[in-house]
Amino acid sequence: MQNAAMLDGFETLRLERDGVALNVRRAGAGAPLLLLHGHPQTHAMWHRVAPQLAHDFSVVLMDLRGYGDSGRPVPGEHSAAYAKREMAADAAAVMRQLGHERFQVLAHDRGARVAHRLALDHPAAVERLMLLDIAPTLAMYRQTTDAFARAYWHWFFLIQPPPLPEALIGSDPGRYVRSVMGARHAGLQAFAPEALSEYERCAAIAGTADAICADYRASAGIDLQHDQADLDAGRRITQPLRVLWGEHGTVGRCFDVPAIWRPYTADLTARSLPCGHYIAEEAPALLLDETSNFFRKQA
Repeated sequence: MQNAAMLDGFETLRLERDGVALNVRRAGAGAPLLLLHGHPQTHAMWHRVAPQLAHDFSVVLMDLRGYGDSGRPVPGEHSAAYAKREMAADAAAVMRQLGHERFQVLAHDRGARVAHRLALDHPAAVERLMLLDIAPTLAMYRQTTDAFARAYWHWFFLIQPPPLPEALIGSDPGRYVRSVMGARHAGLQAFAPEALSEYERCAAIAGTADAICADYRASAGIDLQHDQADLDAGRRITQPLRVLWGEHGTVGRCFDVPAIWRPYTADLTARSLPCGHYIAEEAPALLLDETSNFFRKQA
């Protein structure tokens, strides 16, 4: 991480799963808590909450494969290397390598989709989870409206056949980052300059455009197959699930968030917060209050 001062005191580790390097930061003591970032960001998105969380938890931050300083494997057929099942297996392997057989999860955006799959595929490892500003991927695609498609245009741009999306992103990665993030409720002023610089730096790493397109192609393909198979088999998230969304964000405007989550979970609580999509950066104090009330602190 270039701007390490944002997370001063966090140790940096390079771990690996099946040949994919995974960039990890950790600090603190207490019950283990894994934080997973969204698109087009990195673990740096937690810089306004992670240092405070480290007072009470053993905090683990990681860059998802394809993002930040983690590896960018070749997508393969059907972008299977970027299935949320693979990303969830990365997260489980990281926590296991750090000695955490059971842990809690706080996740945003793409990371929250990984966390959803993590809870289903590794139920013995995940104790409870808090997901920020998403509804289930399967439901969001099936209930897409004109308003949602216009606001989440990148969902449909990134899944177009290669090489057009990759070429357009690769021509100016920083512009892509600013275009996606700056179009939301709070604009670019919601982000610390050093954090935005970090997102832009990582977007320019070779292979990033291919990786993020593969991430979204997997979500519109193989991930939907996995999600449907779980629904058909009656598999749901059994752990306590807390869902938060920004009242000024697209998810809250376009979907009935608690209603859309209920078929997917057995133990749900949910509420909106007075902010937009980027909760950890727009409303860190409110998020810290939520984490303090929801997560178990003692190991």
